[in-house]
Amino acid sequence: MTDLNVDAILAESSQRAGGRTDLGDGSEFFLEGLGRFMDSLNADAQLNPTGEFIASERALLHTVNRLNYTADRIAFPEIAQQKIEKPVFIIGMPRTGTTILHDILAQDPANRAPLTWECMFPSPPPRAETFATDPRIAMCAATMPPIEDQQLKAIHPLGAELTQECVTLMGESMCTPLFHNQFNVSSYQDWTDRDADWSNVYDFHLQQLQHMQAFNMQDRWVLKTGAHLWGLEHLLATYPDARIVFTHRDPVKSMTSYASLTTIVRSVGSDNVDPRAVAADWTPRLRDVLMHGVNVRKAQDYPDAIFYDMMFRDFITDQFGVITQIYDALDLPMTDEAARGMQAFIAANPPGVHGTHDYQPDQYGIDPAAVRSEFREYIDHFDLPPE
Repeated sequence: MTDLNVDAILAESSQRAGGRTDLGDGSEFFLEGLGRFMDSLNADAQLNPTGEFIASERALLHTVNRLNYTADRIAFPEIAQQKIEKPVFIIGMPRTGTTILHDILAQDPANRAPLTWECMFPSPPPRAETFATDPRIAMCAATMPPIEDQQLKAIHPLGAELTQECVTLMGESMCTPLFHNQFNVSSYQDWTDRDADWSNVYDFHLQQLQHMQAFNMQDRWVLKTGAHLWGLEHLLATYPDARIVFTHRDPVKSMTSYASLTTIVRSVGSDNVDPRAVAADWTPRLRDVLMHGVNVRKAQDYPDAIFYDMMFRDFITDQFGVITQIYDALDLPMTDEAARGMQAFIAANPPGVHGTHDYQPDQYGIDPAAVRSEFREYIDHFDLPPE
């Protein structure tokens, strides 16, 4: 196992990347994030041996990928020439239907959603003619042992050919809330919340999309993660014509579900996970970043962007009906082929198909009235009823 320090991660990453050492533009920001991640893992995370290995491999994966993205950008001049036009982003609180919405939209042949395997092993750039048979699909699948925890399986299905979210791509900038979901790295998350310059994340995010679409592209990108709330103004500066679906749900349900997910995930790598501490830590963080996203939107600094507000309660009642509304609002053509593909996916994936995710607020010390009080401005702004 590689030691959890910057020098060791860089040395091992270079070896795995064939001796490459160029981290590309923005390398100082990447190295700052890597250093803060390592420091917080050692100071805060209380990892067991499994957690130490997982954290090490997590840091190595993103560092190797950044080295390879940078090298490929030089080797393939087509990458830098790519234009990203009118990408669709799904953003919102955790556990508000973003994953299933992303999966459904990916059934439209016109939509290009990043898949898990190409995010895990992006080099060389994927090509249309071999996309369905690329050997990296099997390589990625081999890293995913069967999930025995039925709760985890129900919360977030995993698979090499399933859609992947941008919170993982952000790892290549070493600035992502993913790390604090997987490990207790509170001091690192403080930096991402308060001090990190998220423009660096979107500079590299653009390069990642250019890389993946250079030899395999459909009409538009369809992307998702609630982590875009942290840097929404930088997303809009990078993609001023973005189409954004903003998902909404009773924050009590979102917070309880996310506390459950985080507790389960962290428990793989640590024997000291306090569910109540998880909820108490994440509640104000998510409140603040949610209102940051709302306020960026209110400023209306990017008139070419289009927003659509999706209410979770409406979506679970009529998924395809809401998707039709999304297409209309974002001015996207709904072809017969797209409609058939999405409706077939919805029929094959009803709620609970992967199991049920059971959780109660009191398991996490969550007082529903207190949470609704903390999120009052958000609740009132979108007129969200209790679930």
